[in-house]
Amino acid sequence: MTVDDLIHKDVDITSYTTFGIKVKAKYFAEYSNVRQLEAIMRTPEYQQNEVLHIGGGSNLLFANDYNGFVLHSRIEGITEYRKNDTTVYVIAGAGVKWTDLVDYCVEHGLAGLENLAGIPGEAGASAIQNVGAYGVEAKDHIFKVECYDRLSHKIVNFTNEECRFGYRDSIFKHEAKGRYFVLRVCYKLTPCTIASDLNYGPLKSLAEQLGHAPTLHDVRNTVIAIRNTKLPDPRIIGSAGSFFKNPIVPAKFYKNIVLARDPETPHYELPDEMVKIPAGWLIEHAGLKGCRLGGAEIYPKQCLVIANTGNASAAAVMGLCTHVRETILQKYGILLHPEVNIIDTDIHVEILGSGTSKGVPEPGCACEVCLSSDSRDKRTRASVLVRTHGLTLLIDASPDLRYQILRSGTKDIDATLLTHQHYDHVGGIDDLRTFCMDKDMPVYMRHAVSEDLHRRLDYCFRKHPYPGVPTFDVHEIDKAPFYIEGLKIIPITVMHADLPIVGYRIGNFAYITDAKTIDDEEADKLKGVKTLIINALRHRPHFSHFSVDEAIALINKIKPQEAYLTHICHDMGLHEIIDRQLPDNIKLAYDSLKLLIK
Repeated sequence: MTVDDLIHKDVDITSYTTFGIKVKAKYFAEYSNVRQLEAIMRTPEYQQNEVLHIGGGSNLLFANDYNGFVLHSRIEGITEYRKNDTTVYVIAGAGVKWTDLVDYCVEHGLAGLENLAGIPGEAGASAIQNVGAYGVEAKDHIFKVECYDRLSHKIVNFTNEECRFGYRDSIFKHEAKGRYFVLRVCYKLTPCTIASDLNYGPLKSLAEQLGHAPTLHDVRNTVIAIRNTKLPDPRIIGSAGSFFKNPIVPAKFYKNIVLARDPETPHYELPDEMVKIPAGWLIEHAGLKGCRLGGAEIYPKQCLVIANTGNASAAAVMGLCTHVRETILQKYGILLHPEVNIIDTDIHVEILGSGTSKGVPEPGCACEVCLSSDSRDKRTRASVLVRTHGLTLLIDASPDLRYQILRSGTKDIDATLLTHQHYDHVGGIDDLRTFCMDKDMPVYMRHAVSEDLHRRLDYCFRKHPYPGVPTFDVHEIDKAPFYIEGLKIIPITVMHADLPIVGYRIGNFAYITDAKTIDDEEADKLKGVKTLIINALRHRPHFSHFSVDEAIALINKIKPQEAYLTHICHDMGLHEIIDRQLPDNIKLAYDSLKLLIK
């Protein structure tokens, strides 16, 4: 079989998901071994497109057709190695169906995975998702994960500790996402026919019901029977199982915020003064059971599930998801996070602020721009929101951030990217406290910016911060690309006089502010972008900012399909007049402008 036989174009991949919502991939390929995978990776179809590796599709929702390359593993095989009378290692190919693996272990008297019976998906995904049910998680038995490293083109192995497993979480959903393809997973199991993990829910009384110690078969069959009464069969009713994660919040937040709103809210205590709250209970008691939107439904038997009643679109599912999140946030003060991986390659950009350090109008100024009644001439200080791949990213926290966030209706921010330390770009950091109530906000910035903020905003970075202040998970970056939840971010270094500034490229979109110069190597990183937002202070030259002519010169060099000028001062002139004078593919940005980049 040649590599051309492996790659197919415009493929309907609906059957590779459990939601049953129609979706096509621009390119699709399956591989049965590493040799085939490496051959696929050498093709232009692979190298020139965004790549998504899928398993059984039991945790995916495609927002639209995937305009990229979808890979699927067909690496099969289950092998066991008996170390001694108490330990057996079972190695499963990433493409093995999870239910087949559990059945194999039960039939061969290998204890450990029986509580995870009936979960859809494939073995490779167990290491990525850390699947769990009835008191057991995959991490409890995963010994090692064998992967292919896309950067080094070598096979590497992750130990259990290196996988950094968490609740429905692992390193493969964060900085390792997209870099590694899971090839095989090794599980450490116990040769035994009697089940031992019986401390969760209905399994507690199983021995009493049966009249004997439950066997692996008993537990597997009981778990499958329970699941069938609560969860829809994806072969009949499309779904991705549990759509939402059970929220894990600080115990103080639960006591002071959640219980104050509903004293009956249940919880499970966790280490480190954290508690887990059942999301299904929250959804049901918010009156959302059976709620429908365009064919999508909150499944009445299990409110954690959003089901496709037969004609649901991805938009309907996402709309219902948004409704649930907003309702729970309003009622309980908790923002639910989807467990489902929403695949949306479109990039949605919202200009929160398009003004320079003093904004427009400038206080006390009586020029025609500052007195203009055109809303496009009302410019708060520069920042943008970027929504893509299920993430909401903030670039810069301007001093006007509180107003900007309220105006945009933003309910959640997954991470913040900072360009530099000047006050008009970081002065709103304290206003992120709302988004840090149940987690530390990931913030990406250069070392010098981090040092400056630790000094100026030391109260946000103390080991024991004052309750209620914003808290951050600091990631220091350099010129190398980095990943947020698998989304590749390319830093672009520009110079603001003699101060280095970081712009960011995200797929076909790039954002540059406060630039005066950019060297050729950094400018090359911008080639191929469809939409570029770049600073242009005014027409007259400035010692540290691009003028309009300088910005246009760079735009002509990069050749994006469209460009928008931002970080504008009142000297630019009236928006209505200046915008008409610019080349056809260049526009003035303005506050609340929304862009869609395909």
